[in-house]
Amino acid sequence: MVFTDGELAYLRSQRLGRLATLAPDGTLQNNPVGFSVDEQAGVIDIGGLNLGETRKFRNVAANDQVAFVVDDIASVDPWVVRCFEVRGTAGDQDPSQANHQLGHGPGRLREFAADHRLRSGRASRRRRG
Repeated sequence: MVFTDGELAYLRSQRLGRLATLAPDGTLQNNPVGFSVDEQAGVIDIGGLNLGETRKFRNVAANDQVAFVVDDIASVDPWVVRCFEVRGTAGDQDPSQANHQLGHGPGRLREFAADHRLRSGRASRRRRG
């Protein structure tokens, strides 16, 4: 994946994201995770203590489809929420490794303002329902 300058700046300013995975029984799991961006490889590295022993790791081993979100509140007055989302596949499932990679899907950096307009570098302005 190729990150825009705006996406890279936003992701570098954040330390915590949420990784959603699908368990073999069909239930969803969504957990906070630490991450970093490997700009050269075009992936997001998900890290964590003993990650190879976690439920999320087992979920990805069974089904590599994932979603990853980073969001924050940029301002409360006026109300502005920012959100980066990527959906795709996870790779590099070696339980001996400390970090695992998430990639292969278009990311979107969105900003929601109090007037409910959606702003994005990849989409035109449009009204939210």
